[in-house]
Amino acid sequence: MRRFLRSRFGRQESVNDYIGVLVPLEEAHLHSYSARCGQAEFEEDQQGSGNAHANTNLDYNEDEETALGAAFKSSDNEGEAMLQMDAAEYTIEGLRQAVRKGEPGRRWTEYELKSKLINKAIQDIGMGRYNWQLFVLCGFGWFADNLWMQGVSLTLPSLSEEFGVTEKQVRYTTSSLYVGLSIGSALWGVGADIMGRRIAFNLTLLITSIFGTLAAYAPNWPAVCFLFGLMGTGVGGNLPVDGALFLEFLPDASSSLLTLLSVWWPVGQLVSSLFAWYFITNWPVDQGWRLFIATVGIVTFIMFLIRFGLFHLFESPKYLLSQGRQAEAVAVVHGIAYCNNKKTWLTEEILDAVVDDEDTERAPVRVSASSVLKQNLSSFSLSHIQPLFQTRKLGLTTALIWFCWASIGMGYPLFNAFLPQYLSHGGGEVAVAAGESSATPAETYRNYAIISVVGVPGSLLAAYLVDRDSPFLGRRGTLAISTLVSAVFLYFFVAFGTTPTSQLFFTAVEAFCQNIMYGVLYAFTPEIFPAPVRGAATGRRELPKPRRGLDGAPLSRQRPR
Repeated sequence: MRRFLRSRFGRQESVNDYIGVLVPLEEAHLHSYSARCGQAEFEEDQQGSGNAHANTNLDYNEDEETALGAAFKSSDNEGEAMLQMDAAEYTIEGLRQAVRKGEPGRRWTEYELKSKLINKAIQDIGMGRYNWQLFVLCGFGWFADNLWMQGVSLTLPSLSEEFGVTEKQVRYTTSSLYVGLSIGSALWGVGADIMGRRIAFNLTLLITSIFGTLAAYAPNWPAVCFLFGLMGTGVGGNLPVDGALFLEFLPDASSSLLTLLSVWWPVGQLVSSLFAWYFITNWPVDQGWRLFIATVGIVTFIMFLIRFGLFHLFESPKYLLSQGRQAEAVAVVHGIAYCNNKKTWLTEEILDAVVDDEDTERAPVRVSASSVLKQNLSSFSLSHIQPLFQTRKLGLTTALIWFCWASIGMGYPLFNAFLPQYLSHGGGEVAVAAGESSATPAETYRNYAIISVVGVPGSLLAAYLVDRDSPFLGRRGTLAISTLVSAVFLYFFVAFGTTPTSQLFFTAVEAFCQNIMYGVLYAFTPEIFPAPVRGAATGRRELPKPRRGLDGAPLSRQRPR
């Protein structure tokens, strides 16, 4: 057992474990991303320059690329010319220029240059078996996130009935969950930088499964809230840890897969609603919700076992580099190439040679835990926020994006978290006033399952539409249209949703459009900001969400409908 745990948490990777994947730098161009897709890198930059969402991401030297493009097009053999240009890039001097593109005259740190070189090596390896397995395992985190968020909401009617808590008061159950989410998202984000991505990646699901399952045995409502709060500390770490880990192993050319990763979110809601439909409607009120929560806890624990026991997760090479473990970082890249049945050219000697230049700050690469904490705390200072408002356009963009995320943080729990309660009344006060009976539990959870099913294709459609070259689609068009349609059908739900049938129709359309909006917004947010301020902008997008979620329960308590 000790040996197994050491292999999972304490194993040190070595290039000697992956014999046969290394090729000489002179042959690297034959195994590059450009050789694999049949297109020179300068062509991609020129083609991408016409996309509105990529305008802020251009980091190349235009004069240099123009000259290369002219040489390429004047060649009698374009394929041969492309390989010649790639071969010129895969030299020590060529790699030095490649990792320093974008900001002429800047003094790069050793860590920054080595990180960019590792990114290039991962890009050349490309998507393969390891990346797709990681896509599934990171999807478990997104799946568990909504599995539990919707699961807590689906227990509210049962908690109210079993423990004699009023329908208004029981809504504070979600507040306890959001307290845990707020704590978890803050602690695990910093913790992953201190103890490594691998440990945080596994512990979040373990903590979620343990406290979530214990909640099924809670003797009273306060104990339920307390355990849901502890469970939330694990759930809160899933999105920031899993998303960061996935991106650090994702080739740049496949970055759109982050949008597709969001498909796991509605799938979690669907599974949760199906379990609730089965257990809560077929068992007594004091047993149904407990069996439901215990089942969700077991599913979460199985996902942890798959992550921990069946899959060998490499530590993030960037984390290893930040800890001064350069040999292990290179070994991880070799391990990815081995798993994907590809070749790589990266060695420690190449890393050191590329950064060995007079314009490089020779600062120590290792980053201590105290410096990580200091850096995270300093990121909240105004000096890191001011660049986001340097120009009128950038300031307006920042304000609108933050407003979108804050609104979602408030609106999501107000609507989705309390929807089961509302549906259980078959139309709320309007239905009661009209003399209609409340919906049965079976009808309530059946309708919620239908709504969840309709939401899944929304995320798939978002992944398809974000790359469409059309003024009405793409990032901005898809986001605008899906948000507008969501708002319209939310209004229809309030104004005309007087029967269970009309409520189901309006909510199903809204759920479909809502998942399109979520998927696009997650991909769109980091892309529209310039690289120097992208981290500050996207990092702070998460801050309003749990806080607005905490406001949701008290506000809904004032509006019982």
